[in-house]
Amino acid sequence: MASSALTDPALQGILEQAGGLNLTGLQETAWIEVIRKMEEVYSDLIRYEIDLESKNEALEQAHRFIGSVLTSMSDVLLVCDGKCQIQQVNQALLDLTGHVESDLLGEPLTALLPFAGRDLVDSLQGLGDIRQVQDRETRFLSKAGEPTEPVALNASQRRDALGQLAGYVLIGRPVGELRRAYEALERAHADLKAAQQQLVQSEKLASLGRLVAGVAHELNNPVSFVLGNLHSLARYLDKLASYVDAVHEGASLKVREKLRLELGIDAVMADLGPLIEGTREGAGRVAEIVRNLRRLSFTNPGGAEMFDLSDVMRTAGEWGARGRKKQAALAFTLPDSLNVRGNAGAIHQVLVNLVENALDALEDMKEPRLWLTARREGDSAVVSVRDNGPGIPSESLLKVFDPFFTTKPPGRGTGLGLWISWNIVKDHGGFIEAGNHPEGGAVVLFTLPLAQKSAQRSAVSRQQEKAEG
Repeated sequence: MASSALTDPALQGILEQAGGLNLTGLQETAWIEVIRKMEEVYSDLIRYEIDLESKNEALEQAHRFIGSVLTSMSDVLLVCDGKCQIQQVNQALLDLTGHVESDLLGEPLTALLPFAGRDLVDSLQGLGDIRQVQDRETRFLSKAGEPTEPVALNASQRRDALGQLAGYVLIGRPVGELRRAYEALERAHADLKAAQQQLVQSEKLASLGRLVAGVAHELNNPVSFVLGNLHSLARYLDKLASYVDAVHEGASLKVREKLRLELGIDAVMADLGPLIEGTREGAGRVAEIVRNLRRLSFTNPGGAEMFDLSDVMRTAGEWGARGRKKQAALAFTLPDSLNVRGNAGAIHQVLVNLVENALDALEDMKEPRLWLTARREGDSAVVSVRDNGPGIPSESLLKVFDPFFTTKPPGRGTGLGLWISWNIVKDHGGFIEAGNHPEGGAVVLFTLPLAQKSAQRSAVSRQQEKAEG
């Protein structure tokens, strides 16, 4: 830069004039210093000019960028000063109103928003509450003097570098667009809920279907017993009918005795009592299974009721294990009675789901075992379902209750069973958690509120009255 400065014509002229003078050494030194300072000033001026040009280019780029952003906005934008005079608008506002920018700049806000009334300006200027200008539906005035479509308007204050109020920024979106988006969202939400309900129902039906084998086995024994007894009673009826016919026909004592021995009437009479009692017992067992089947109902139109959790756990554990190719050893540690309040069918579903999940994890175990325990703890009943399987992978512990999460192979599960169980327990006022037992295997714990003592006494009184009746 110094060499270029020395070639400048003005500097060369100064040097020539200085050379033509008869200067002392001191004067020559002073002139050389002046020239050097001039070179420095000139260099600084050139550098400042370059920096200024660079900053001006950056400023123009920022201006173009901001302008392109404002032009690309689909929402209308309107900037006012502290006196609510329009300073800036974007293309979306111009398209909506039909104005050009020069029509609006410097105009009062009320010229564009006559329908908003003076209260909107008062709200912006602190005479009212600016929070009232939030999703406020209003209309702009078009260039033709007609109101535009409704706009949901939001306002905020704009402050300068010193934090002083510099004006206001208003952003709005046409309500028609919002309504269309809301309707689309509503439709998507309805479709999602329908799909979710369908998946939940499928999971419930799948759970019910897996229980059919166990229930069929439960019913098979008493039904077979009753049918066998009825077959014997039918044969006994034929023998008794033959003997009674002989008596009515006036057969002699000798003939009747002979017929009595041939038909084995004494043995028939001796066997009738046990047959009838056994048939009654079998029918009672069938009735009990049918009553338990009602617990599989996934709705409870009657609301919450008190029920014995111990009975529900025994039924759920036995039925959940039926129909499996490989039987697991079940161990129950339950109090004689444990009364809780809620929906017995829903809790039965939770327990069956936990038992089935545990049995699925035990398929490859040589000696599969399953423990079902329940105990009182304060005002709650604590239920535990534990297996001796491989346990839950650590990376899955926080996901087991998420909807659609499953570690089973495709086709073996929807990932909704534990999520449904979580919601059922939550609706009953309890909580559920899963983990790995210190001795191995997975364990799931959940709590349920115990029934109130007054409700328990009322239930006991009803049972006593029923027994006495």
